[in-house]
Amino acid sequence: MAETIYDFAVIGAGMAGASIAAELAPHATVLVLEAEDVPGYHSTGRSAAFWEECYGGPGVVPLTLASGVFLRENGFLRPRGALYVGRGDDKAQMDGFVETFAGTGVTIERLGREGLVERVPHIREDWCDAIWEPACADIDVAGLHQHYLKGLKQGGADLICRSRVAGLRRHDGIWQIEAEGGATHLAAAVVNAAGAWADTLAQMAGAQPLGIDPKRRTVAQLRVEPAAPDNLPLVLDINGGFYFKSDNGRLWLSPHDEIPTTPCDAAPEELDVALAIDRFQRVTDWHIEAVERRWAGLRSFAPDRLPVYGPDPDIEGFFWFAGQGGFGIQTAPAAARLASQIALGNDPDAMTRAIDRQAYAPNRFFTSPQALTG
Repeated sequence: MAETIYDFAVIGAGMAGASIAAELAPHATVLVLEAEDVPGYHSTGRSAAFWEECYGGPGVVPLTLASGVFLRENGFLRPRGALYVGRGDDKAQMDGFVETFAGTGVTIERLGREGLVERVPHIREDWCDAIWEPACADIDVAGLHQHYLKGLKQGGADLICRSRVAGLRRHDGIWQIEAEGGATHLAAAVVNAAGAWADTLAQMAGAQPLGIDPKRRTVAQLRVEPAAPDNLPLVLDINGGFYFKSDNGRLWLSPHDEIPTTPCDAAPEELDVALAIDRFQRVTDWHIEAVERRWAGLRSFAPDRLPVYGPDPDIEGFFWFAGQGGFGIQTAPAAARLASQIALGNDPDAMTRAIDRQAYAPNRFFTSPQALTG
């Protein structure tokens, strides 16, 4: 019996791999290979994700806004609101933030001390400036991930876990994908949705690595007195030093760190947790009774901090779907739809029509005439 040759082999079954596989599956034969025992182990499963219009910068806004419609309509968002906060000497940063996002379609409002105190009890007196983002919402990450895992299976895709890729070789237009343990799979195209391992996979395929660097982000769950109110917004430092939000009376706190690391099973460092707590205590007078949990996850960025979607300019049949930083979950619906349309050669639809494909194309990192015009 002849071995199956899939149209696409998607490497990685986190949010990125699951979402693009679900979009491809109704139109093509798809294999999804996941290195871990379960999908979403490294980043998706550790995310405290929120849908925040400004997160990732103006270049990510089109993906975020397009995804927001899908997320709201399908019940994956719970309203929260967000506040960027600053002190008196942060006026220039506040003004610059507002100017940066002017005309992008995001909804933001400048607040003073009174509006800040109304939304964030226990905030210290020197924090007096704020930017309110009413549309910010929590994302049901597990629900969204399961939606795409269910979708790829309903579309006929095959998912194999515990199948780390050990080698890639292309022969006569077909990729031979060797997995640890000896299994070999065949596909016409490989989709690189390997997250922190994206450059490693690219090198296996003979492609030029794009400089997609994994970074560690730490989060701690605090028990505070009095308990954190359920209606507390997401609170972010305008200078990027922290963020926190409430969760069932507890507080989830991060130092907003981006610690360079090798691709790995990330673990929290005590120093990062201590740094987060020190910053938090400079912002609020909440009494911290205990650090109940702590965890860390990976987020991977391309050099320009924009995602990478599209075919490699030099390696036939190698497709990038990587570099999605910490915004990969909030942009997943539009990103997967856009990337699948590019991979299948389809025209944009209502979700993706306003998104500039070239802004995220891999060829922006290449200087050869062929790459720039390909």
